[in-house]
Amino acid sequence: MAKKIIVIGSGFGGLASSLRLKAKGYEVTLVEKHPDLGGRARVFKKDAFTYDGGPTVITAPYLFDELFNLFNKKISDYVKIVPLDLWYRFVFSDGQTFDYSGNEKSMEKEINKFSGKDLKGYNDLVNFTEKIFNKGFTELSDKPFNNLTFMIKQIPSLLSLKSYKSVYKLVSNYIKNEKLRRVFSMHPLLVGGNPFTTTSIYTLILFLEKKWGIHYSMGGTGSVVNALEKLMKEENIKIIKSAEVTEIISSDSRVKGIKINNSEIIDCDYIVCNSDPPNVYQNLIKSKNNYNFLFKQKTKRMDYSMGLFVYYFGSKKQYKDVAHHTIYFGDSYEKHLDKIFEEKILSEDISYYLHRPSATDPNMAPSGQDAFYVLVPVPNNLSRINWSDKGDEFKNLILDKMDKSVLPGIKENVISDFYLTPNYFENDLATLHGSGFSIQPKFSQSAYFRFHNRSEVFENLYFVGAGTHPGAGMPGVLSSAKVLDRLF
Repeated sequence: MAKKIIVIGSGFGGLASSLRLKAKGYEVTLVEKHPDLGGRARVFKKDAFTYDGGPTVITAPYLFDELFNLFNKKISDYVKIVPLDLWYRFVFSDGQTFDYSGNEKSMEKEINKFSGKDLKGYNDLVNFTEKIFNKGFTELSDKPFNNLTFMIKQIPSLLSLKSYKSVYKLVSNYIKNEKLRRVFSMHPLLVGGNPFTTTSIYTLILFLEKKWGIHYSMGGTGSVVNALEKLMKEENIKIIKSAEVTEIISSDSRVKGIKINNSEIIDCDYIVCNSDPPNVYQNLIKSKNNYNFLFKQKTKRMDYSMGLFVYYFGSKKQYKDVAHHTIYFGDSYEKHLDKIFEEKILSEDISYYLHRPSATDPNMAPSGQDAFYVLVPVPNNLSRINWSDKGDEFKNLILDKMDKSVLPGIKENVISDFYLTPNYFENDLATLHGSGFSIQPKFSQSAYFRFHNRSEVFENLYFVGAGTHPGAGMPGVLSSAKVLDRLF
């Protein structure tokens, strides 16, 4: 008789894990709190506009292909994923722009706009990030780091790759122009890290983008969620929606099952959590008798990622010249990030990421209109910011900034909108302190030092997703399911 596995949470890590474990012959039940699947990748619809909840940048699309291949099926029969020519448009507060793409001739032209002297440094940086990519992603992203000995074996090569440096510091070794330094060091922000403190291992993202490009799924990222849900149903994976896991039942060194909505109990042989590990350990497991001193210290010292303020809005005007992905830098960079990560205070000198899916997919908005969301890094809820008081004020600040830069006239053209604050991440997505990406990707919180894929406390409890190895971002959470595959 097949062993029973419960997967908690339907983010991409949970969806991928359910499919991989089903392919191994386990009886899999996926439990989701909301009436729809996707986790951070949920879809919101309002006033004829369609908005992706969160993840919008698809890199390493082969990781999705693999899930369909497990069952001898093709992803192309379920969803259409297309490459983007322009990956990001960076906009600076003085109006200068940098168009970031996989076309090296175009990249040379863009770099020359700022500093031709940095061309050689850029090429040397790309070559070095390839080495980091080969080690950090190709070799280690799907390997379990549950064993300290395995971690120790990696230290010499990690040191040779300068993993002790921050992303910004490593980039600065190659690039001298400050604006270009911002462009090539921004990637940690995509996975919840501060470029000034995130280990330079994460410069591998720069090469990962170059290797596979940046893609978009027609219909939005939610169309990938729908495709995976359809595949799961075809393969007889049980899906329970609108069911909040209020307790993981444990006894001694094992978990026994889950309690749903404070009432119904479901027994199982294994539990896989695609939910924030620190929240699980703090709030879902009632008995903490198994938490030894070292584990308690580990959880106490963790630094959490920033929070996110996400403003979704529909415009009656179409902004045809605005790119699919735009990243705007305010005047300050390091000081702004210090306020978010260290001081935990709001700043008026914001930077933001603007997503315009209707640049590629007109069906995301009514004809002649545009659907957007703008994502602004903010302090997590350790800041004690009262978003009930500050939310509207901050939304208006964002609108004012966009009106004066990327979206002129937007204040008069918004016809539908809503926003999410760190409170949504804490209450609806169950991340501790409302962090947008669980714990920060510092060296001291990477690999073995993150929460383990196989629990340090319970022998049959497992984790996938942003808070465990290898970390946040679509390639990260999908790779965490591959780690799980190796553990079963």
